[in-house]
Amino acid sequence: MTALTAKVTEPAPPPPPDARAPKGRGIELTLLAGAVLISVLGYLSVGVAATGRLPRPAGQYAAGLGGAALLAHVAVRLRAPYADPLLLPIATLLNGLGLVLIQRLDLSTPGEQAAGDQLRWSGLGVVLFVLVVVLLRDHRVLQRYAYLSVAAALALMLVPVFFPAVNGAHIWIRFAGLSFQPGEFAKILLAVFFAAYLAANRTALALTGRRLFWKLRLLPGRVLGPILAIWLLSVGLLVLERDLGTSLLFFGLFVIMLFTATGRIGWIAIGLLLAALGAYAVGTFEPHVHSRVDDWLNPFASIERGDGPGQLAQSLFAFGAGGLLGAGLGHGQSFLIGFAAKSDFVLATAGEELGLVGLTAILLLYGLLVSRGFRTGLALRDPFGRLLATGLASIVALQVFVIAGGVTGLIPLTGMAMPFLAQGGSSVVTNWIIVALLVRLSDSARRPEPQEAPA
Repeated sequence: MTALTAKVTEPAPPPPPDARAPKGRGIELTLLAGAVLISVLGYLSVGVAATGRLPRPAGQYAAGLGGAALLAHVAVRLRAPYADPLLLPIATLLNGLGLVLIQRLDLSTPGEQAAGDQLRWSGLGVVLFVLVVVLLRDHRVLQRYAYLSVAAALALMLVPVFFPAVNGAHIWIRFAGLSFQPGEFAKILLAVFFAAYLAANRTALALTGRRLFWKLRLLPGRVLGPILAIWLLSVGLLVLERDLGTSLLFFGLFVIMLFTATGRIGWIAIGLLLAALGAYAVGTFEPHVHSRVDDWLNPFASIERGDGPGQLAQSLFAFGAGGLLGAGLGHGQSFLIGFAAKSDFVLATAGEELGLVGLTAILLLYGLLVSRGFRTGLALRDPFGRLLATGLASIVALQVFVIAGGVTGLIPLTGMAMPFLAQGGSSVVTNWIIVALLVRLSDSARRPEPQEAPA
């Protein structure tokens, strides 16, 4: 009789408990404290350079900026605990530096004070940031309002046509002593529409259509027609208003999001070709743009005629005077640029008084903000979220490129506001909303998926 031996197997040990996913709120709070400290030190430096003593409202400035940053941090900690810890500190630092630069220019233009208004608009932007983070629990809710978003965007872009032009462009609404630029808000709404439409039709965009050459396909009209019509209508309105900077922004946004949705690099080539043709046509036949192209081709022509330096020439002089380390806050002459020194040309003040080192640091902050937005898009699981994060990050990137390229003479100058840095209430409020949406998107991207309990 053979003995049968039974193989006894021990039960498998229970899986180890999941390690707690890092949230990064402590890192965010530390970076926020550093951002507030740098901004306050800059404010003190400007006051000492102008008057030789510390400015009296320094404590109020520090309390206001620190309180706003703390309020935003608490909202993120409670409602978006897994959000990217770098987004809010970068936005706070850029906003704080913008307030410092505008305050520095106010000291050289006593009759044109703008820092107070910019501070109030920044406070409104932080409040809207908190509302978006608290009330928008799931970014996918925005996908339901795609057509409402595009209708509101077109309405916002159409209204300024009925108001008087400012500096040759119909982009402002002035009422009861207040002024704002509705096109700033329209870019967020258009990004929502593009993301929703492209996400809903991503399969048809990627797989259907007639092959033209290489890897480029001619998409069916029923798929590409609606979004192309909306884009052409929005750009047409902006050209009518002579807001060529925003029209260039919308064109770049459309091409980038279409490339992201289809993965076909041919759309980038077509976009660059159409942009070049459009820029040539508008620069040739539109007098307002043609004059800017002439200034770009020869920025020192007014000096040769004996009329003195123009805005672009003064901007180039400011960058040249800054050198490597800059003249120091409060010691530059960039206020000679004129009425646009606090808006379009605020980067020239940073270049002159902070030097190449400070200017590089500011551009790196923008690059880091954009890269975190793209990283959020790559980490998201739903197509709408990926496209929306990519679109919002692209808005910031395109603005920085267009403005920095214009004030340094790389491309013709177009009227736009440097995100967070330049004077402009509509701009700073819109950029705070963009950061709030990126915070919400990054929270969804970084939040760990719930795991099923073992049987």
